[in-house]
Amino acid sequence: MARVPRQTSQQSLRQRAHPVDEVLPVGKLTLYGFQHVLAFYAGAVIVPILLGNALGLSHEELVYLINADLLTCGIATIIQALGVWKIGARLPLVQGVTFTAVSPMIAIGLGAGGGTAGLLVVYGAVITAGIATFLLAPFLSKLVKYFPPVVIGTILTIIGLTLIPTGLQDAAGGAQLAGKPEFGDLKNLGYALGTLLFILALVRVGKPFLSSLAVLLGLVGGTTVAWFLGDVDLSAVTNADWIGVSTPFHYGMPKFELFPIIAMVIVMIITMVETTGDVYAIGEVTGKKVDNDTVASALRADGVATVLGGVLNSFPYVAFAENIGLVRMSKVMSRYVVVAAGGFMIVLGLLPKAGSLVAAIPHPVLGGAAISMFGMVAAVGIQILGKVDLREERNALIVAVGFAASLLPTAIPQLFERMPEDVRAVLDSGITLGSLTAILLNLLFNVIGRRKSMEIDWDDIEDDDEPMDPHMGTGGRGTGGAAAH
Repeated sequence: MARVPRQTSQQSLRQRAHPVDEVLPVGKLTLYGFQHVLAFYAGAVIVPILLGNALGLSHEELVYLINADLLTCGIATIIQALGVWKIGARLPLVQGVTFTAVSPMIAIGLGAGGGTAGLLVVYGAVITAGIATFLLAPFLSKLVKYFPPVVIGTILTIIGLTLIPTGLQDAAGGAQLAGKPEFGDLKNLGYALGTLLFILALVRVGKPFLSSLAVLLGLVGGTTVAWFLGDVDLSAVTNADWIGVSTPFHYGMPKFELFPIIAMVIVMIITMVETTGDVYAIGEVTGKKVDNDTVASALRADGVATVLGGVLNSFPYVAFAENIGLVRMSKVMSRYVVVAAGGFMIVLGLLPKAGSLVAAIPHPVLGGAAISMFGMVAAVGIQILGKVDLREERNALIVAVGFAASLLPTAIPQLFERMPEDVRAVLDSGITLGSLTAILLNLLFNVIGRRKSMEIDWDDIEDDDEPMDPHMGTGGRGTGGAAAH
């Protein structure tokens, strides 16, 4: 008599979870989750540090921003990976503050007077842009075809090239030393160069996991050397509380002003493209099907996280690309690992001592690390532009005029001095101005009355990203990571 397979075995085969939905044992969830935090941490904290320093915040205020960012990162990551209703892609995606928003937020904050007064205008714009992202998510997910590689590559290159001067300024000692004899001191440049060389050495000779932590280890190594030489003040770490909770609207009620809101909505449009690319990339890495509904759910999560960021004293959020590289490298695809990472971030966000320790990193050390991170954002953009036929003069003009527009605020700052403060909040940012120029030129040349805009081949882009070191892809595709990130 032939054997009849047991029904339970057939059911087990049918019900076997996709690796993305697999729940691992607690020990593995803890280990792999903490690994994601390590790969993510440097990119996560650099945005509040850069913004806080640019707006002239005190050490205590800077610590608060760092802790608020980590807390919100954790909540946003859990929402994106775990999913609630139609919010969250339910994929192993880590959420972090987008690099795209750094320059526009600095322009908005300084235009409003700097300090905490500037933060209130930033938060009003962030909350409104987050709401717009959530409401428009179903429509935005279908508009990716209007952002071909010529636009994406131009935007990412602009982000990297525009942020590099911020890293160079920190390498020279930071904005607070500008105009003083200490600015550009050889000791400062030595710290920056030493940190950068250490990062490059780790990438060159290190094993994949060590390379993925190169930026974090570079920050730790540079700060340790500076501490031995007496250039790190840890007194604030000693005085900081062990436990602290970021309360809603800590600095006061946000201020909602039209032009800063417009600038931040433009930023969210750019981050929408970043998130879309990262969703398709993680789908390919994990073998999980991705469609417009998945993208729309991911964008809703971006919107919710961004609103939450404005409420909890943080900033706009996007999926971080470096953690996608970690998923590919480790072959651990469970989204619950990322949920565990979100839990670790929340815990770190409740520890002011940890935030105070990060805030104690010397500016030159931070600058050395930032140069490598922002430079890689530009490199990712150039890599995508390599797929574009620049012999076609329309494409070449989109790139050329986009780059030129992005240089206006820094090359000729007097051009915007006589404009109203609200208008300057939009235009006095190379990222916003250059990105908007590239988007509008693509619509003019490739969409309106001319021809259909070609769609982005995310699979092709992801294949070509293979040789790159995963932790450096940050804000670029997400730094985010990094950038874009």
